[in-house]
Amino acid sequence: MKDFIIVGLGLSGASLAYRLEKEGRSFMVYDDESQEASRVAGGFMNPIILKRFTLAWKADEQMSKAVDFYGAMGKDLGKNFLSPLEIYRRFSSIEEQNNWFTAADNPRVAPYLDLNLVKTVNPHIPSKFSFGKVLNTKRIDPRDLLESYAAHLAKKGLLINESFDHDALGISEDHVEYKGIKSRNIIFCEGFGLLNNPYFGYLPLKGNKGEYIIIKARDLDLEVGVKSSVFIFPAGEDLYAVGATYSNTDKTPGPTTAAREELIEKLRDLIDVDFEVVHQVAGLRPSTIDRRPLVGKHPDHENLYCCNGFGSRGILLAPMISEELLNLIDTGEELSPEIDLARFTKKWYSKV
Repeated sequence: MKDFIIVGLGLSGASLAYRLEKEGRSFMVYDDESQEASRVAGGFMNPIILKRFTLAWKADEQMSKAVDFYGAMGKDLGKNFLSPLEIYRRFSSIEEQNNWFTAADNPRVAPYLDLNLVKTVNPHIPSKFSFGKVLNTKRIDPRDLLESYAAHLAKKGLLINESFDHDALGISEDHVEYKGIKSRNIIFCEGFGLLNNPYFGYLPLKGNKGEYIIIKARDLDLEVGVKSSVFIFPAGEDLYAVGATYSNTDKTPGPTTAAREELIEKLRDLIDVDFEVVHQVAGLRPSTIDRRPLVGKHPDHENLYCCNGFGSRGILLAPMISEELLNLIDTGEELSPEIDLARFTKKWYSKV
């Protein structure tokens, strides 16, 4: 009898699995790598929403937990997933500059906004106005983290690389059984694939498609991240990631020409050197109608759980949310109403 089955090894599933492993719990993970949103994410640990200069929901708390979590995870795997990355916001008007200073009056936002604006961060990124530096930012490479942890789990025999067949799941009062493996609990961390889950597919999950391009720009020599109408950050060897697009209508999994052209056009307004597009990636972010995660227990089954709906902020959310879900399962500690999927049960759930 296992303690847990985890379905999906994105940031949500990996965070849960790592916590269980550290606690000496027994578990098995199923993953078919069908959901790419976690792997193609930018990996920024930045608590500030740079469009409005506001603090994201509980982002200061999430930031603290995430730094400790990914630091410990890297140490255990013999890698360093955390790296410093300076991030600058290019202002497009005096009004934006003034809004930056106004936002810094908020004591919770102040630790992340540098009041000493700079005139330039790179000679090939011209601007009529200044740049504001976001403080205390870091970055991880989500693909490296997830692939490293998947290899670790596979080596220990804790990962099965196959699509999960929901029809093969047997549910009893005190356990579930899947293809001969019994477990006290099962947690679904399927990303946008949750829509096809017969137990949690009723939840109002929205697909928000995001696309990046990878460019090669030999003359740019940029060592920091810059946010304007697009975000650009260095990826080594004259390569830079540029993104991201947001689409609530396109649910196709692959890259699109339209997104590529949109990003190229915006990039040309940002930098003044030649570049070539060498790669393009896309992912469907599992966002929700109220922009809060979908976490908690199934309305009818005591041993079925969901941990999903992180949208574009999975890097920061996963360590905190995984801790809260396991506290619910182990001690009955109630989830915050803001993330508890029970907030949708009355309106959206039907046994039929």
